[in-house]
Amino acid sequence: MSKKVPLFIDGEFVQSNTSNWIDVTNPATQEVIAQAPCATQDEMKKAVESAKKAFLTWKEVPVSERARVMMRYQALLKEHHDEIAEILASETGKTFDDAKGDVWRGIEVVEHAANIPSLLMGETVENVARGIDSYSYTQPLGVCAGITPFNFPAMIPLWMFPLAIACGNTFILKPSEQDPLTPTRLVELFEQAGAPKGVLQVIHGGKEQVDFLLDEPAVRAISFVGSVAVGQYIYRRGTENMKRVQAFAGAKNHCVIMPDANKSQVISNLVGASVGAAGQRCMAISVAVFVGAAREWIPEVAAELAKVKPGGWNDKDAAYGPLISPQAKQRVENFITQGQKEGAELLVDGRNCQVEGFPNGNWVGPTMFSKVTTDMEIYKNEIFGPVLCATEVETLDDALAMVNANPYGNGTSIFTASGAAARKYQHNVEVGQVGINIPIPVPLPFFSFTGWKGSFFGDLHAYGKQAVRFYSETKTITARWFESDIADANGPNMTIHLK
Repeated sequence: MSKKVPLFIDGEFVQSNTSNWIDVTNPATQEVIAQAPCATQDEMKKAVESAKKAFLTWKEVPVSERARVMMRYQALLKEHHDEIAEILASETGKTFDDAKGDVWRGIEVVEHAANIPSLLMGETVENVARGIDSYSYTQPLGVCAGITPFNFPAMIPLWMFPLAIACGNTFILKPSEQDPLTPTRLVELFEQAGAPKGVLQVIHGGKEQVDFLLDEPAVRAISFVGSVAVGQYIYRRGTENMKRVQAFAGAKNHCVIMPDANKSQVISNLVGASVGAAGQRCMAISVAVFVGAAREWIPEVAAELAKVKPGGWNDKDAAYGPLISPQAKQRVENFITQGQKEGAELLVDGRNCQVEGFPNGNWVGPTMFSKVTTDMEIYKNEIFGPVLCATEVETLDDALAMVNANPYGNGTSIFTASGAAARKYQHNVEVGQVGINIPIPVPLPFFSFTGWKGSFFGDLHAYGKQAVRFYSETKTITARWFESDIADANGPNMTIHLK
C-alpha cells in the first residue's frame, strides 16, 4: 500500500479527511509511491487560522532569534543533504547529482535567510524639516503563501518560506502534487530546527486548493513558479483580491553563439544547458542562435547531443532522467512531430527512447532541430523537454532583434571572445538575466531572480507599464529613476531590481 502524504497544520503532521487523493508516481517506472491529499475546506481554514494566530506572536520575536532558527535549519539541511536528494530523485526521476544540486541551491537561500537582520534595517533622516525627524521601518505583511512546481521540489519551496518566515511572516505552502515527499521532509527538518508552532503550514491538492489561497482574505501575498497560463491566472485572480502576487512563469531562453567564441566551450555548455534535467527547468537553453560562420558548428553540436544518454536516478552514467509524467512525454513528442511538419530539420530525434531496465519510463532522448524559424510552434512555445532549436542569423544585431521580439524574457546568454560584443548584448537585450560565456545565468540568493516580459507577472506589470513604454520610446529614462519608481509603488517590503 502506498504512503499517504500528511498535511502539516498547526504544528502537526495530520492525515487528511479527504476522499480525493492524487497518485504520486516514480516517473522511471510508473510505480505509485505515495498519495497526496486534496485538502478539505475545513483543513485549509484551520491552516489559515493557525497561521494568523502564530503571526501575532512571531512578528514580535527578535529578528536575531528568527535568524538563529534559520541557522539551525541550514545545518540540518546540510546534515541530511544526500537523504533529501535521494527522496527527490525517486519522485522526480532526476539523476542523483542533479537532485543534490536542487537541494544545495535551496540550502544557499536558507543561509541567506540566516543573515536576515541586516536586510531588515529601515531608514532614518534627522531634520527632514525643522525639528522633525523621519523614520522608515520594514515590517512583515502577515500570512503569505507559496505555490511551487514539480521541477525543483527542494529549491523552490526553499526560495519561499525561509525568507518569508525570517522576515516575521507566517507561511502556507502548497507544493506540487506530483512530488510532495521532498517538501514534506523539508518541513520535518524545519520543525526539528525549532520553528514555532503555526509559522509554517502545508496543504496539498490542485486547482481548488490554489483558488482557496488566492481568495482567502487572510492571505496577504502569493508567490508562484510555474507555467505561463497558470502564472497569468494566479496573478489576475490574486491581484483582483488585492493581494501582492509575484508569479514566475515560462521561458524561451536563447543562447547567442558568435563565430569568435571558443567552440569546444560552446558545444559542451550548450549540450548540458539544453538537455540537463531533461529540459524541465525554466532556465534551460532551448534556442541556439548561431551568428555568421558559427553556423558551421551545428553538425558538431548535434553529434555531441546524440551521445547523451538518459537513465535512472542512481545510474552514474546517466546525463538526465525521465520526464515527470506520461502526459509531459507525449507533449514533448508532439512538439517534435510538429517541428518536422513545419519544415525544421530534425538532426537528433529523441522519440521512442528506451532505457534498459525501465521499459515504462517517461523517456525522451536528446533532440535537436536546425533551420528553425520564429514562426514555428517549436520556437514560439516552451517545450519543457530535452529539445534544442538551432537558428541562424548573419549579425549580432539580427540576434538581438530575434531575442527582443520574443515574448519571454527569463534568461539568455552569449558566447564570444569580444568584450565589445558582450557589452552590446548585455546592454541591449531585453531579458532579465544575462550570462556572458556561461549558459545558465542563475543568480545566487543575494541577487534577484528577475525574469522580464512574459516570464514574470508581478509588480513590474502592475506599476511598471508606463515606465517601460516611456523607456522604449525615448531611451532617456535612467536606471535609478526606474528603480525608485517601482520601489515606491511596492512599499518597503518588496525589492525589484531592473535594468
